[in-house]
Amino acid sequence: MRFYDATSGKISIDSVNVKDMKRDDLRKIYGMVLQDSWLFSGTIMENLRYGNENATEDEVIAAAKAAYAHSFIRRMPNGYNTVISEGGGNLSQGQKQLLCIARAMLTNPAVLILDEATSSIDTLTESRVQKAFAKMMKGRTSFVVAHRLSTIKESDIILVMKDGNIIEQGSHDELIAKNGFYTNLYNSQFAN
Repeated sequence: MRFYDATSGKISIDSVNVKDMKRDDLRKIYGMVLQDSWLFSGTIMENLRYGNENATEDEVIAAAKAAYAHSFIRRMPNGYNTVISEGGGNLSQGQKQLLCIARAMLTNPAVLILDEATSSIDTLTESRVQKAFAKMMKGRTSFVVAHRLSTIKESDIILVMKDGNIIEQGSHDELIAKNGFYTNLYNSQFAN
């Protein structure tokens, strides 16, 4: 996103060097869902539209349904017009994450960044979030940073990092077959 420029080599999107793109244009390509969800004081509708101010009400509701957020929003005192506090203090962590996912879905980004997006939510909500991510990642480049391996198991390529270095790479099945660090990590999370 050009918060820092590459000091060697280049990063290209669709064969265009990102240094040749305006930062604002480049940043519109990305959608992000981070570990710490960011919501501002305002209605749920305003928070969801933040990523796409021109979205219709129907588009917002469709994104909320796709992110499995619609049902809890409908139960809020004023539905989509419910005012939430700065940081979403009157919502659970899982609800905040689902709203951030819906907001990212509404932008329909070409590149998606998910950074520890399920680290602090319960397993039921994580299951819903995983379904939303699966829908959201179809047909787009996605970077997923995660400690919970259930989040990355279906990835095309997994880069395993330790002490700031990439020590293994491959699909889930390839990494399991290597019987290395990833296999040990996976077994520690999913051992019976």
